[in-house]
Amino acid sequence: MNGQLSDPSAEKKHTVIVYIFNMSEDVWPFISAMSDPNARSAEIIENSYLGDSRMFQFAGEDSDVLYITSQSVSEQFLAYYRSLFPKTNLTVLTTGQHSGMICDDILHDPSIMSALVDAANSTKKLVLTSYAVSQPFLQLANALREKGLTITTPEAPDEEDAWTVNFFGSKSGIRQLAQQSEHEEPDFQMADGVICFGIEDASKIAAIRYVKEQGVVIKTNKGHSGMGVEIFRPGDLPDEFHACQAKIYALLQKDSYWQKFPIIIEKLILISNSVAGGNPNVEFKISRNGHIDFLYHCGVLVTKDGMFHGIEVGHDIMPERIAARIKDTGFYIAERFAAAGYRGYFDVDYVAGRNGEVYVAESNVRSTGGTFVYTTAVALFGENFMFDTYLFSNNGYMISHLKRLTFPQLLERLRPVLFDKTTKEGLILTSENLLRMQKFSFIIFAPSKKRAYEIEAMMESLLQND
Repeated sequence: MNGQLSDPSAEKKHTVIVYIFNMSEDVWPFISAMSDPNARSAEIIENSYLGDSRMFQFAGEDSDVLYITSQSVSEQFLAYYRSLFPKTNLTVLTTGQHSGMICDDILHDPSIMSALVDAANSTKKLVLTSYAVSQPFLQLANALREKGLTITTPEAPDEEDAWTVNFFGSKSGIRQLAQQSEHEEPDFQMADGVICFGIEDASKIAAIRYVKEQGVVIKTNKGHSGMGVEIFRPGDLPDEFHACQAKIYALLQKDSYWQKFPIIIEKLILISNSVAGGNPNVEFKISRNGHIDFLYHCGVLVTKDGMFHGIEVGHDIMPERIAARIKDTGFYIAERFAAAGYRGYFDVDYVAGRNGEVYVAESNVRSTGGTFVYTTAVALFGENFMFDTYLFSNNGYMISHLKRLTFPQLLERLRPVLFDKTTKEGLILTSENLLRMQKFSFIIFAPSKKRAYEIEAMMESLLQND
């Protein structure tokens, strides 16, 4: 356990916010179905290393925050965080066990359970939040209630409505919603596709589409950060059906999740890079009372293979008509989610086609890789930050060419480009734990896109070989 609340002897009269970073829990069926045990273990570990970056979700928060993660956070990183956001009273607790199912780990960790009871103080109340709503999260909330505490979960649906998380957050669920909505909301379009089960049929259907169209996208029902998505472009597969089908089948055999979950085969959309890099996105939050708040629109930064690595935010990253369209469609989807009982954060990923159309790709029904970037921007620039700054984030900038750096060493090395509260531009480091994998994460803020990339170029210069 990293620490205790800053003033344990004082009887606090307000409610403490508890946040649990449970990224692996969100996609546990997918992780469990990974065939390679080493890859599965590495995925759980990498997910846990992202925990310190989600502390930025509380940038500017003026309540006491009890932040629970499976990886410790150093005093140096906490000091850096507090230098940026001195009003945030955040205390980190670390589980003794790290199974990937952190809510289960908490339930079986007497010291953390005791800390949660203590945090409730005389009010006997806690606000319980998390990266994602999982069954273990709901079980933990009930276990705390059984201890006599009043537990509120403002960013989670009621237990009977928790099905909305996995249903709408799956590729098949959002596709079904689109099909149901085609007459009511014609802008709610998805790439032409089908849902099937089993790699035999999936490989045949995908091969037929590829041979006809020289492109196809294959998705498992609920992947993670680009895993479980295969994108095939012209020249990637044989032009002859049987050879094409055999190659796809062999690929799908490699991981058992393809055989355990529904598979979606879609038309490959040729993207327009001029519209938010081809991957526009909107994020919303549905409050406990069902009120819907639009938070921001952005471009999602992905690799050629579809792996997420950050977001780009600025008022001019896409034409106004596209921004208005994805926002309106997002509101329609939010209304459907809210009516079904979902509460909390979610986003909608789109693909901008060269044909001028915008297609819904998926919805992440949880906090996202952009939520903590958004809260950081609001803390520094206010609610209208999209008009006052340009920003982009990177969740994994590799520095494997350097000998291993400690966080203080990295901080010192990048000092010339670090965020300056006076000029309101520069780089904010958002993780220390990723240094164990010889990479780090950051957000760059600047008055313009051009200036932001100048700062990144300066950063890269400072990270040249020793």
